[in-house]
Amino acid sequence: MKQTTLRKEVRCSGVGLHSGQKVEMVLKPAPADTGVIFSLLTKSGRQVVVPEPGRVVGTGLATTLGTERAKVSTVEHLLAALVGLEIDNVLVEVDGEEIPILDGSASVYVYLINSAGIRVLDRPREIARIKRSLVFEQEGKRVVAKPYNGLKIDYRISFPHPQIGTQNFCFESTPLTFSHRIARARTFGFMKDVEWLQKNGLALGGSLENAVVFDDYGVVNPEGLRFADEMVRHKILDFMGDIAVGSHRLWGHFEVSCSGHDFNNKFMRYIFDNQSEYLDFVALEEPASVSSCPDPVLLPAGVPAWA
Repeated sequence: MKQTTLRKEVRCSGVGLHSGQKVEMVLKPAPADTGVIFSLLTKSGRQVVVPEPGRVVGTGLATTLGTERAKVSTVEHLLAALVGLEIDNVLVEVDGEEIPILDGSASVYVYLINSAGIRVLDRPREIARIKRSLVFEQEGKRVVAKPYNGLKIDYRISFPHPQIGTQNFCFESTPLTFSHRIARARTFGFMKDVEWLQKNGLALGGSLENAVVFDDYGVVNPEGLRFADEMVRHKILDFMGDIAVGSHRLWGHFEVSCSGHDFNNKFMRYIFDNQSEYLDFVALEEPASVSSCPDPVLLPAGVPAWA
């Protein structure tokens, strides 16, 4: 239940999903209570961006964090790896405006973090724990959040494609389960969408080396899938990264249906804007007990989900 950081710095490079340009990234140890900090090299020098729900400035194809001075895209896979391996404090130095997409999963980040080693710090870990159940739902997308002593995610997707269809996966996060069940799941898309995006100057770094691509009948990638249900596992990976933009690590049992980066961020903005109603902030010097509320609260139509 103590905070953690890396034992030493590690670095990697790769292409950015949006620009297709080479990106350099370094993960460095950071003191207790630092959290995750992005240090971005811009034309005017280094600029700092700290993850917060309100600092998500883009959700098209990936999650983008930013301020008036700088922004960084495709942060969700790295943030998911930090949550999954329970790393609380790290400085992320990026030479560019994107985190490298690598193989489209979080597996390389898991390798980098394990290569760096994990240092336990002499400060208790602080978490934001769901204390009251709620149902957050808009336009067919849904997140049910319940009190839970840890991070548990039940995810459902549905795509009208013969090799995807409806998939469900239940996942309880520990460093071991994340590494083996979630981290290797790659982002996925459809050939017709990829062709349109690249013709319009988008997803220029996307390729069969960093995404699972489907045509009308099946998987285009010659190596096939890593899991039969790789798509829903990747959606869990994205969700873990998208809920890592809060001021504290989030604990709860989340039942998610047909969500995406935009809706995930709307959910995060809502619960942190209403944190006195839905969140307990706890320093975990000892295992925390779970609050409970027998009846979930259904948000009425028209309730704004973000500031």
